[in-house]
Amino acid sequence: MSFIKTTEQDSNHNHLEKMSVSELLQNINKEDKSVPAAIEKALPQIEALVFQIVEKLKVGGRLFYMGAGTSGRLGIVDASECPPTFGVPFDLVIGIIAGGDSAIRKAVEFAEDSVTQGWKDLQDYNISKNDVVVGIAASGTTPYVISALETCNKNNIITGSISCNQDSPLSQTAQFPIDVVVGPEFVTGSSRMKAGTAQKLVLNMISTASMIQLGHVKGNKMVDMQLSNNKLVDRGIRMIMNEIDVSTETASALLTEYKSVRNAIKNYTNGRK
Repeated sequence: MSFIKTTEQDSNHNHLEKMSVSELLQNINKEDKSVPAAIEKALPQIEALVFQIVEKLKVGGRLFYMGAGTSGRLGIVDASECPPTFGVPFDLVIGIIAGGDSAIRKAVEFAEDSVTQGWKDLQDYNISKNDVVVGIAASGTTPYVISALETCNKNNIITGSISCNQDSPLSQTAQFPIDVVVGPEFVTGSSRMKAGTAQKLVLNMISTASMIQLGHVKGNKMVDMQLSNNKLVDRGIRMIMNEIDVSTETASALLTEYKSVRNAIKNYTNGRK
Protein backbone atom coordinates (compact mmCIF):
# COMPACT_ATOMS: atom_id res chain seq x y z
CA MET A 1 0.00 0.00 0.00
CA SER A 2 1.47 3.35 -0.98
CA PHE A 3 1.64 6.18 1.52
CA ILE A 4 -0.42 9.23 0.60
CA LYS A 5 1.10 12.59 1.44
CA THR A 6 -1.92 14.59 2.55
CA THR A 7 0.07 17.82 2.41
CA GLU A 8 0.45 17.27 -1.33
CA GLN A 9 -3.12 16.39 -2.21
CA ASP A 10 -5.15 18.99 -4.08
CA SER A 11 -7.01 21.44 -1.88
CA ASN A 12 -10.50 22.73 -2.57
CA HIS A 13 -9.00 25.88 -4.06
CA ASN A 14 -8.43 25.63 -7.81
CA HIS A 15 -7.35 28.31 -10.29
CA LEU A 16 -5.65 30.43 -7.64
CA GLU A 17 -4.28 32.71 -10.35
CA LYS A 18 -7.83 33.93 -10.98
CA MET A 19 -8.31 35.15 -7.40
CA SER A 20 -7.82 38.76 -6.38
CA VAL A 21 -5.26 39.62 -3.72
CA SER A 22 -8.09 40.04 -1.22
CA GLU A 23 -9.49 36.61 -2.06
CA LEU A 24 -6.07 35.00 -1.80
CA LEU A 25 -5.40 36.50 1.61
CA GLN A 26 -8.84 35.63 2.96
CA ASN A 27 -8.57 32.04 1.79
CA ILE A 28 -5.03 31.58 3.10
CA ASN A 29 -6.15 32.99 6.45
CA LYS A 30 -9.12 30.63 6.50
CA GLU A 31 -6.84 27.66 5.93
CA ASP A 32 -4.43 28.83 8.64
CA LYS A 33 -7.23 28.93 11.21
CA SER A 34 -7.48 25.15 11.06
CA VAL A 35 -3.93 24.65 12.32
CA PRO A 36 -4.49 25.26 16.09
CA ALA A 37 -7.43 22.85 16.04
CA ALA A 38 -5.22 20.17 14.50
CA ILE A 39 -2.57 20.78 17.16
CA GLU A 40 -5.15 20.53 19.94
CA LYS A 41 -5.86 16.95 18.90
CA ALA A 42 -2.17 16.15 19.26
CA LEU A 43 -1.68 17.65 22.75
CA PRO A 44 -1.44 14.24 24.48
CA GLN A 45 1.33 13.25 22.06
CA ILE A 46 3.16 16.52 22.64
CA GLU A 47 2.89 16.08 26.40
CA ALA A 48 4.36 12.57 26.24
CA LEU A 49 7.38 13.80 24.29
CA VAL A 50 7.94 16.83 26.52
CA PHE A 51 8.00 14.55 29.56
CA GLN A 52 10.78 12.48 27.99
CA ILE A 53 12.75 15.58 27.03
CA VAL A 54 12.56 17.08 30.50
CA GLU A 55 13.67 13.84 32.14
CA LYS A 56 16.72 13.58 29.87
CA LEU A 57 17.70 17.25 30.15
CA LYS A 58 17.55 16.96 33.95
CA VAL A 59 20.33 14.37 33.87
CA GLY A 60 22.57 16.26 31.47
CA GLY A 61 21.13 15.16 28.15
CA ARG A 62 20.50 17.30 25.09
CA LEU A 63 17.63 17.86 22.67
CA PHE A 64 18.26 17.45 18.95
CA TYR A 65 15.95 18.53 16.13
CA MET A 66 16.52 16.95 12.71
CA GLY A 67 14.88 17.84 9.42
CA ALA A 68 15.30 18.74 5.77
CA GLY A 69 14.29 21.94 4.01
CA THR A 70 11.66 23.99 5.82
CA SER A 71 11.37 21.42 8.61
CA GLY A 72 15.10 21.53 9.27
CA ARG A 73 15.14 25.33 9.23
CA LEU A 74 12.29 25.50 11.72
CA GLY A 75 14.17 23.19 14.08
CA ILE A 76 17.25 25.38 13.83
CA VAL A 77 15.18 28.50 14.54
CA ASP A 78 13.69 26.99 17.69
CA ALA A 79 17.04 25.67 18.89
CA SER A 80 18.80 28.98 18.29
CA GLU A 81 16.18 30.89 20.28
CA CYS A 82 16.58 28.82 23.46
CA PRO A 83 19.88 30.32 24.71
CA PRO A 84 18.85 33.99 24.48
CA THR A 85 15.34 33.31 25.79
CA PHE A 86 16.12 30.90 28.61
CA GLY A 87 19.82 31.44 29.27
CA VAL A 88 20.74 27.83 28.51
CA PRO A 89 24.00 26.73 26.84
CA PHE A 90 24.12 26.83 23.04
CA ASP A 91 24.70 23.08 22.92
CA LEU A 92 21.64 22.10 24.97
CA VAL A 93 19.15 22.31 22.09
CA ILE A 94 20.70 21.59 18.70
CA GLY A 95 19.15 21.90 15.25
CA ILE A 96 20.51 19.77 12.40
CA ILE A 97 19.49 20.17 8.76
CA ALA A 98 20.09 17.81 5.86
CA GLY A 99 22.85 19.27 3.72
CA GLY A 100 24.52 21.13 6.57
CA ASP A 101 24.50 24.83 7.39
CA SER A 102 24.57 25.85 3.73
CA ALA A 103 21.08 24.33 3.41
CA ILE A 104 19.70 26.91 5.82
CA ARG A 105 19.69 29.52 3.07
CA LYS A 106 19.80 27.46 -0.10
CA ALA A 107 18.37 24.03 -0.88
CA VAL A 108 20.94 21.25 -1.19
CA GLU A 109 19.80 18.81 -3.86
CA PHE A 110 19.06 15.24 -2.74
CA ALA A 111 20.42 15.82 0.78
CA GLU A 112 17.17 14.61 2.30
CA ASP A 113 17.39 11.30 0.39
CA SER A 114 20.50 10.01 2.19
CA VAL A 115 19.88 7.04 4.49
CA THR A 116 23.30 7.29 6.17
CA GLN A 117 24.09 11.00 6.59
CA GLY A 118 21.59 11.70 9.36
CA TRP A 119 23.26 9.33 11.80
CA LYS A 120 26.70 10.59 10.75
CA ASP A 121 25.58 14.15 11.52
CA LEU A 122 24.42 13.07 14.98
CA GLN A 123 27.72 11.30 15.64
CA ASP A 124 29.51 14.61 15.09
CA TYR A 125 27.90 15.67 18.38
CA ASN A 126 28.81 12.45 20.23
CA ILE A 127 25.14 11.50 20.47
CA SER A 128 24.35 9.22 23.42
CA LYS A 129 21.47 7.54 25.23
CA ASN A 130 21.21 10.60 27.47
CA ASP A 131 19.91 12.64 24.52
CA VAL A 132 16.56 12.97 22.74
CA VAL A 133 16.29 13.24 18.95
CA VAL A 134 13.15 14.71 17.37
CA GLY A 135 12.72 14.21 13.63
CA ILE A 136 10.69 16.84 11.78
CA ALA A 137 9.14 16.17 8.37
CA ALA A 138 5.83 17.47 7.06
CA SER A 139 5.18 14.43 4.88
CA GLY A 140 6.76 12.04 7.35
CA THR A 141 8.68 10.31 4.56
CA THR A 142 12.12 11.98 4.58
CA PRO A 143 14.80 9.21 4.41
CA TYR A 144 17.48 11.40 6.05
CA VAL A 145 15.32 11.78 9.16
CA ILE A 146 13.74 8.33 9.29
CA SER A 147 17.03 6.46 8.95
CA ALA A 148 18.63 8.59 11.68
CA LEU A 149 15.78 7.81 14.07
CA GLU A 150 15.96 4.11 13.23
CA THR A 151 19.62 4.05 14.24
CA CYS A 152 18.85 6.06 17.37
CA ASN A 153 16.27 3.45 18.36
CA LYS A 154 18.87 0.70 17.95
CA ASN A 155 21.19 2.64 20.26
CA ASN A 156 18.60 3.18 23.00
CA ILE A 157 18.25 6.89 22.26
CA ILE A 158 14.80 8.40 22.83
CA THR A 159 13.19 9.48 19.56
CA GLY A 160 10.25 11.75 18.80
CA SER A 161 8.80 13.18 15.62
CA ILE A 162 6.62 15.93 14.22
CA SER A 163 4.71 15.07 11.06
CA CYS A 164 1.60 16.40 9.37
CA ASN A 165 0.37 13.03 8.14
CA GLN A 166 -1.33 10.41 10.30
CA ASP A 167 0.76 7.30 10.94
CA SER A 168 3.47 8.29 8.46
CA PRO A 169 6.66 6.21 8.16
CA LEU A 170 8.38 8.76 10.41
CA SER A 171 5.61 8.49 13.01
CA GLN A 172 5.86 4.73 12.91
CA THR A 173 9.60 4.95 13.50
CA ALA A 174 9.61 7.43 16.38
CA GLN A 175 8.99 6.22 19.90
CA PHE A 176 7.04 9.39 20.70
CA PRO A 177 5.39 10.62 17.48
CA ILE A 178 3.37 13.81 17.10
CA ASP A 179 0.87 13.82 14.22
CA VAL A 180 -0.63 17.21 13.38
CA VAL A 181 -2.89 16.51 10.41
CA VAL A 182 -3.47 19.87 8.74
CA GLY A 183 -4.77 18.53 5.42
CA PRO A 184 -3.96 19.72 1.88
CA GLU A 185 -2.07 22.96 1.47
CA PHE A 186 -3.53 26.06 -0.17
CA VAL A 187 -0.79 25.75 -2.78
CA THR A 188 -0.55 22.01 -3.40
CA GLY A 189 2.59 20.51 -1.87
CA SER A 190 3.82 23.77 -0.34
CA SER A 191 4.40 22.39 3.13
CA ARG A 192 5.98 25.65 4.28
CA MET A 193 2.38 26.87 4.72
CA LYS A 194 -0.02 25.08 7.11
CA ALA A 195 2.42 22.27 7.81
CA GLY A 196 5.23 24.75 8.48
CA THR A 197 3.00 26.79 10.76
CA ALA A 198 1.98 23.66 12.65
CA GLN A 199 5.57 22.54 13.09
CA LYS A 200 6.62 25.95 14.36
CA LEU A 201 3.79 26.05 16.90
CA VAL A 202 4.58 22.55 18.16
CA LEU A 203 8.28 23.39 18.45
CA ASN A 204 7.33 26.49 20.47
CA MET A 205 5.32 24.25 22.79
CA ILE A 206 8.06 21.65 23.18
CA SER A 207 10.91 24.03 23.98
CA THR A 208 8.88 26.46 26.09
CA ALA A 209 7.15 23.79 28.19
CA SER A 210 10.45 21.96 28.68
CA MET A 211 12.32 25.09 29.77
CA ILE A 212 9.56 26.09 32.18
CA GLN A 213 9.65 22.60 33.71
CA LEU A 214 13.41 22.96 34.09
CA GLY A 215 12.96 26.20 36.05
CA HIS A 216 14.09 28.79 33.50
CA VAL A 217 10.96 30.93 33.92
CA LYS A 218 9.75 32.67 37.09
CA GLY A 219 6.09 33.59 37.09
CA ASN A 220 5.82 34.29 33.38
CA LYS A 221 9.14 36.13 33.15
CA MET A 222 12.29 35.14 31.23
CA VAL A 223 14.52 35.60 34.26
CA ASP A 224 17.40 33.68 32.69
CA MET A 225 17.39 35.49 29.33
CA GLN A 226 20.66 36.75 27.90
CA LEU A 227 21.13 40.52 28.10
CA SER A 228 22.40 40.78 24.54
CA ASN A 229 20.99 44.18 23.55
CA ASN A 230 19.58 47.38 25.05
CA LYS A 231 15.98 46.25 24.58
CA LEU A 232 16.58 43.15 26.67
CA VAL A 233 18.48 45.11 29.31
CA ASP A 234 15.49 47.48 29.63
CA ARG A 235 13.16 44.51 29.86
CA GLY A 236 15.34 43.00 32.57
CA ILE A 237 15.24 46.23 34.56
CA ARG A 238 11.43 46.29 34.39
CA MET A 239 11.27 42.66 35.51
CA ILE A 240 13.37 43.43 38.57
CA MET A 241 11.30 46.51 39.38
CA ASN A 242 8.06 44.54 39.19
CA GLU A 243 9.37 41.59 41.15
CA ILE A 244 11.00 43.33 44.14
CA ASP A 245 9.45 46.82 43.97
CA VAL A 246 12.55 48.96 43.59
CA SER A 247 13.34 52.08 41.59
CA THR A 248 14.67 52.10 38.04
CA GLU A 249 18.06 53.18 39.31
CA THR A 250 18.26 50.38 41.87
CA ALA A 251 17.07 47.77 39.38
CA SER A 252 19.63 48.94 36.84
CA ALA A 253 22.42 48.79 39.42
CA LEU A 254 21.41 45.29 40.49
CA LEU A 255 21.36 44.07 36.91
CA THR A 256 24.75 45.59 36.22
CA GLU A 257 26.22 43.95 39.31
CA TYR A 258 24.69 40.48 39.04
CA LYS A 259 24.48 40.17 35.22
CA SER A 260 21.09 38.41 35.19
CA VAL A 261 17.54 39.06 36.29
CA ARG A 262 17.41 35.89 38.36
CA ASN A 263 20.63 36.62 40.24
CA ALA A 264 19.66 40.24 40.81
CA ILE A 265 16.32 39.27 42.38
CA LYS A 266 17.85 36.41 44.37
CA ASN A 267 20.72 38.42 45.84
CA TYR A 268 18.57 41.44 46.64
CA THR A 269 15.95 39.25 48.34
CA ASN A 270 18.56 37.33 50.33
CA GLY A 271 20.22 40.57 51.36
CA ARG A 272 16.99 41.83 52.91
CA LYS A 273 16.55 38.75 55.09
